[in-house]
Amino acid sequence: MNKSTLLGYLKQSTRHLSPPMIVVLSFFILILIGTILLKLPFSTTETISWLDTLFTATSAVTVTGLIVVDTGTAFTLFGQTVLMFLMQLGGLGLMTSAVFIFFIFKRRIGMQQREIIKESLNQESSGGVIQLVRYILLFSLGIELIGFTILSIRWIPEYGLWQGSFYSLFHTVAAYNNAGFSLW
Repeated sequence: MNKSTLLGYLKQSTRHLSPPMIVVLSFFILILIGTILLKLPFSTTETISWLDTLFTATSAVTVTGLIVVDTGTAFTLFGQTVLMFLMQLGGLGLMTSAVFIFFIFKRRIGMQQREIIKESLNQESSGGVIQLVRYILLFSLGIELIGFTILSIRWIPEYGLWQGSFYSLFHTVAAYNNAGFSLW
């Protein structure tokens, strides 16, 4: 099955779903992808059960901050990076993140996508949702940049450039999205 056939099939199969169902399905798919990525052998430093991996991915995407394993010791740098992306996507919202990807690739956002974005942001109308998403993205990234800078001033001298930068970025994403994850 080639790429265009697969995309056509996905469009046809999701056409009958309501926008709220698409949002729920998107979160479900993100949690499953996160679970699989966190279960990879190079994501962990110890054996973690599928249930614990699923719980951790769900906690990161839904930004609840509940953990069953120590994030700093049970996961490798790759696993911690996956968790950071799951927190960011879950915190900003999948639809907001999807619009960001549309912006990057200079793709047009159609009415169906606007309706889904409207539902995910709990807005009354789809008018102005793209501008709202731009504002959310710029504001969020701006605040995260400030947090990253402040933490980097403290942690880069203590942990070195790479580790201090990663600690700063991870904890900034976790704090801004109120995810409750920590590497310590």
